[in-house]
Amino acid sequence: MCALDNRPSGPTTSLLTEPSPPRRRRRVLRRLLVVALAGGTAAGAALMLWPHESAPRRAAAPPPAAGPRAQAKARAAAQAAAQTAVLNGLPAALPDLTSLIGARESRVRAQPKDARAWAVLGAAYVERARRTADSADYPRAERALQTSLRVAGKGNTDALAALAALANARRDFPTAKRFGEEARKAAPKRWSTYPALIDAYNGLGDYKAARSALDKLMALKVGATVKPAVMARASAVYRDRGWREDAVAQVTDAAAAAGTPAEQAAYLTQAGQLAWERGERDDALRHFTAAVRLDPDQPTARAGQGRALAALGRTQEALAAYQEALRHRPTPQVSLELAELYESLGMGHQAETQYARLQTQVRRELDAGVDDELLIGQYEADHGDVEEAVERLAAEWDRQPGIEVADAFGWALHRAGDDQEALRYASIATDSTKGGGVRSASYAFHRGMIERDLDLDASARRHLQDALRTNPYFSPLQAPVARATLTTLGDQPPNEEPPQ
Repeated sequence: MCALDNRPSGPTTSLLTEPSPPRRRRRVLRRLLVVALAGGTAAGAALMLWPHESAPRRAAAPPPAAGPRAQAKARAAAQAAAQTAVLNGLPAALPDLTSLIGARESRVRAQPKDARAWAVLGAAYVERARRTADSADYPRAERALQTSLRVAGKGNTDALAALAALANARRDFPTAKRFGEEARKAAPKRWSTYPALIDAYNGLGDYKAARSALDKLMALKVGATVKPAVMARASAVYRDRGWREDAVAQVTDAAAAAGTPAEQAAYLTQAGQLAWERGERDDALRHFTAAVRLDPDQPTARAGQGRALAALGRTQEALAAYQEALRHRPTPQVSLELAELYESLGMGHQAETQYARLQTQVRRELDAGVDDELLIGQYEADHGDVEEAVERLAAEWDRQPGIEVADAFGWALHRAGDDQEALRYASIATDSTKGGGVRSASYAFHRGMIERDLDLDASARRHLQDALRTNPYFSPLQAPVARATLTTLGDQPPNEEPPQ
């Protein structure tokens, strides 16, 4: 019997011991290598940002320290850049965000009727929470943004768009949809109202509406400053539709045109994730490493480094990268990933410690209004109480039926022994005619294992092969199970067709 049958692994305890509460200028990158443009479509791309190797040069003398007036001018410029970024949905550097938040906190204390200052402050809190995983910023953001609405009345697009982004960050997609649609109605030609709306539609499983919103966004005339962000958003939608080459082409262009190091790092991280999903370990690691060099406060890239290094067998470096990612941004998702890596390495004590940290992080997020039902369900299905996983994910599916929830719910049903019902949800996650378009090794693995237990050997074999073909390293716990299960199923008969 394979390791992942219907028995939980890991600590075998529920994650939560009690019920949770309700839920500038265009800059071309030098040393940019774009590979293989074929048939007019980018078939693949690799961004390599290594410094030029040249003869050693004598270090230049450090510039003289700036005086108080110059320092104040630099701070003001940094704050202005951060304000422009947060109001336009662009990545902002963490030090600039911190400076902006301090300045806007002082402003609203002195001028409590300044609706725009409240909106900027709320949007900055949302961005800082995204960068640091400090969930305490979510209630702060909500208070600031609701204050902005009260002060300004109707048509406050800055606050409405930021409230939509806040709701998405909390995985509250119905609320994100409501605020996003209000923002779009108030300013239909403002590009920054669309990305949050697209995220909300995706979270609710309304992919037709998400595509329509992207089409409207792409039709808008936007300046060179925000064009890279539009391309990055298009890349994400193309990825969700399974258009991997188009997704790579868009994010490659976005990274090449990014105007700040923080923005550039964000798009390189996105490109690295696309490479990782294709099983391209070295390419993914190059992208993630380049992102960290540009923006050391880019924790998503650090977690990506850990993932790629583990797949390359560089275990100690992988563990160090994960720990560094958690030091910068202690999220439950990364904690779960690290705990499972420890488990795969036979490091049981370290895994249990990490699972305990995961519980603390989840409780903190729940207290801040984050909907962590999906993550809790994923944890319970593999490491805790499978019946609780089914119950939580069933409710989550009723509330916001996106592809991620369909996959997790199907897997939880399988782990609970209800394979016939499990296959229905696994099919939603993997069949483009039913909603699923993204090429996910994990989704294919889940469907293959469900089909194996239903004695649908031919289909199980195809989906397990597809999982390993898509990304042979997709999970340190589940990829070995996929290979072992394929061995028990035997070779593919000659009359079987490969998965589409």
